[in-house]
Amino acid sequence: MIDQCIVGAFVVSLVGLVLLYTQLIIKGKPSKKFKPSSSVSSKSDQWKADEYTADSVSFDRRQASPEKGGEERTDVIIVGAGVAGAALAHTLGKDGRRVHVIERDLTEPDRIVGELLQPGGYLKLIELGLEDCVKDIDAQRVFGYALYQDGKHTKLSYPLEKFDADIAGRSFHNGRFIQRMREKAATLPNVRLEQGTVTSLIEENGVVKGVQYKTKNGQELTAYAPLTVVCDGCFSNLRRSLCDPKVDVPSCFVGLILENCQLPFQNHGHVVLADPSPILFYQISSTETRCLVDVPGQKLPSIYNGEMANYLKTVVAPQVPPQLYDAFIAAIDKGKIRTMPNRSMPANPHPTPGAILLGDAFNMRHPLTGGGMTVALSDIVVLRDLLRPLHDLHNPSVLCEYLESFYTLRKPVASTINTLAGALYKVFCASPDPARNEMRQACFDYLSLGGICSTGPVALLSGLNPKPMSLVLHFFAVAVYGVGRLMIPFPSPKKMWLGARLLSGASGIIFPIIRAEGVRQMFFPATIPAYYRAPHVKH
Repeated sequence: MIDQCIVGAFVVSLVGLVLLYTQLIIKGKPSKKFKPSSSVSSKSDQWKADEYTADSVSFDRRQASPEKGGEERTDVIIVGAGVAGAALAHTLGKDGRRVHVIERDLTEPDRIVGELLQPGGYLKLIELGLEDCVKDIDAQRVFGYALYQDGKHTKLSYPLEKFDADIAGRSFHNGRFIQRMREKAATLPNVRLEQGTVTSLIEENGVVKGVQYKTKNGQELTAYAPLTVVCDGCFSNLRRSLCDPKVDVPSCFVGLILENCQLPFQNHGHVVLADPSPILFYQISSTETRCLVDVPGQKLPSIYNGEMANYLKTVVAPQVPPQLYDAFIAAIDKGKIRTMPNRSMPANPHPTPGAILLGDAFNMRHPLTGGGMTVALSDIVVLRDLLRPLHDLHNPSVLCEYLESFYTLRKPVASTINTLAGALYKVFCASPDPARNEMRQACFDYLSLGGICSTGPVALLSGLNPKPMSLVLHFFAVAVYGVGRLMIPFPSPKKMWLGARLLSGASGIIFPIIRAEGVRQMFFPATIPAYYRAPHVKH
């Protein structure tokens, strides 16, 4: 019966894809500001790659910088030196660009998120030559997840058989990781890291020329470059001029550190499908385990009057695995409880000459699946490969049109991870709706089947197989599997109605996320004209 359900799942999934195409393709938006001068042909598709070389884009650097009295200018200004900014600074600096990084605070960050790097992200770290940044910071190897629900559990391993032994996820203190990348970037003679707060972008006739910022000592300065990359994080105050930010805050994380406790499954993240929403556990050092309790909504119990401690002890603690209960209570009593809003924001850029967005300033997803750093590092690889053939960046309008291809080329990885994060969070949360709870149970049971039912979704989650079509197939396979469970041992009108609501609810979860990501960009990137503006490189 299970085999029949799985076969049926794939059949229905294919039907779902047809519906997805016919119902949503019309709503897919073409890339903004694209105004082709002629119909797309094999010649125009390539956009005359030579047009972007130093020879044809002749530009006198002394003329380009009247503000600096003719002195040689920076090639790229990077706003922010978090994971994205520091990694990009090293990458572009290594390629010979003169990079000026302006970061609000260069001391070691202390955050409760950005502590888990998926294997797909680690592969990108290797591709960027930054893999040594996870060494000597007491980082822990991660080989998969353990999933808990109602006293049952299942172990989900990353499909790493085809990779070298070093390939795995990594978990660590976020600040230690960022400091290592900053230090490595600063070793390059053409990379300058400066502490300062960027207050605004400098625009002239719609072109971003640079930034205005305050130094650590309060001095107001300006910096100019042909390209400014804004990656100042989830609280970005510059993104509004470069994109249409539609930020959603579905929940908040409450963070604790459990000390000197052993996880039931070593070197695995632990996800508890609790009520009302998931609880996460993973090691961030040899002696510390991070616990993140998801609390739906934006209103949290007060930490200061003891409401939060009481909530954690009475509502959350009874649902924690027994092996972690004592350490969980001890962490609450220690009092170091921290919170962080979980933000989600689809990438909706306004292509702007002279500037580009990156990292959490550009695109965010629920951090349940730990995919943020993987998306950021993947984006940096795409941007690096696009910029490498360009010897001169001083033609802003041409460069802007050329870099519009970035928004399409990044989509397979980014949209897969974004969609999975949003969909899994909604499925994993408890609900008063019986159909939603059936979907939640079906997801747990489907993953517990093993084989492709386990390795397929985990490969998506880990960034090792970022294929949107595979995501949709598995998502609807879970839904159909859930319907099949309801029909056993025999269907009834009530069960059939519940099954129909389950399928409808599954569609209601994933289709809006896909629409926000962009149907054409996600599934049919080759139909986007900007896809052809850059030389094709292997990603």
